[in-house]
Amino acid sequence: MLIERNTYLEKLKRYRDKDLIKVITGVRRCGKSVLLFQIFYDELLREGVSADHIIRINLENAENRSLRDPDELHAFVSSQRKDDSRSYVMIDEIQHVDHFEDLLNSLKNSNCDVYVTGSNSRMLSGNISTALRGRSIEIRVHPLSFAEFFSFRGGDVRRAWNEYLRYGGFPYVVTEDSEEGKQEYLNMLENTIAYRDIIDRYRLRNPALFRAVYDFLCSNIGSLVSAKKIADSLRSGGYKTVTPDTVGNYLEYLGESFLFHRVCRYDVRSREYLKTLNKYYVTDLGLRNEDQNCHQLEVTHAMENIIFLELIRRGYQVDIGKNREKEIDFVATKGSETYYIQSAWTIIDSDKREQELSSFRNLDDGFRKIVITMDDDPFSMLENGYRKINLFTFLLNERSLEEL
Repeated sequence: MLIERNTYLEKLKRYRDKDLIKVITGVRRCGKSVLLFQIFYDELLREGVSADHIIRINLENAENRSLRDPDELHAFVSSQRKDDSRSYVMIDEIQHVDHFEDLLNSLKNSNCDVYVTGSNSRMLSGNISTALRGRSIEIRVHPLSFAEFFSFRGGDVRRAWNEYLRYGGFPYVVTEDSEEGKQEYLNMLENTIAYRDIIDRYRLRNPALFRAVYDFLCSNIGSLVSAKKIADSLRSGGYKTVTPDTVGNYLEYLGESFLFHRVCRYDVRSREYLKTLNKYYVTDLGLRNEDQNCHQLEVTHAMENIIFLELIRRGYQVDIGKNREKEIDFVATKGSETYYIQSAWTIIDSDKREQELSSFRNLDDGFRKIVITMDDDPFSMLENGYRKINLFTFLLNERSLEEL
């Protein structure tokens, strides 16, 4: 059974037939191929596009290995076209093709509406964007949001939440019935996309050290870290030759593979980014939990991670805020909207409430201040106009933060 990804489908429909190459990115196994090859394909058929005018190519299939050569791929697409009328070309995992930029531009200029997927952000570097001459649009796909997960799972929301916390949102994991099957799949993903793919792609000479960096991030989601801080910690744990430069490279690789999101710190008073210490959030908690054997599953950090993922899924630019000596969990900006957001399991206790709200003190810039909690009560307005929103109201409601 397919899990509908309506948010992404609507984006693909919005850009259909626009003079842009649609580049669908995201961590491997998050559902990019199904979105393009099945969900969007079926949508094109419903809209009246003839199947023989839709060309689908999966470059991860062994039988298509020869098509990783750009000339071979171009010749194959040309051979599949029935006439000069509009064709829809879908290519999965385009990063396997060297110098694919000229190929895509050529197809786009030959009355083809071009869609490609990729699992590595290096394919969208500045040089590639220049080569595509500003004629591409990125659509970032994530593992299932809690709303997508719950629309498929249904039932009691708290029970669904506990399952989502434990196993995450990779589509196959959600459709797998047994706990053993979920764990085996997550273990396979960890060994491939988190380890083997990166080790092979970047020809890493010290896999054990790379795994140690990955383990460190998994056990410190939402904590302030730096390459130097991680290197110091690993040296104390026995990795005597590790350097901050090496750790910095590994952090870049994990980000390029969409496994982690690096979030910068922003001083809301001086309105400038800080150069030291960042936070890293994992793209899927199930993958993180598998790495940690379900140890250290701190629900407050997990909740913060999920709120971050939901904000970026909704198109917000997200930073960590610094207000004098206090930290604001998220500064979320989209267009002219900016929100200061705290994540707190509960603020029923007065001391805890004061701790969270103190991050907002003495900020008179007019931006909305919101605390997202698990508290289930009718009181949404706090002192000084601060707002409290229940976590499930936020996650399961597509309305903007302004409307909640």
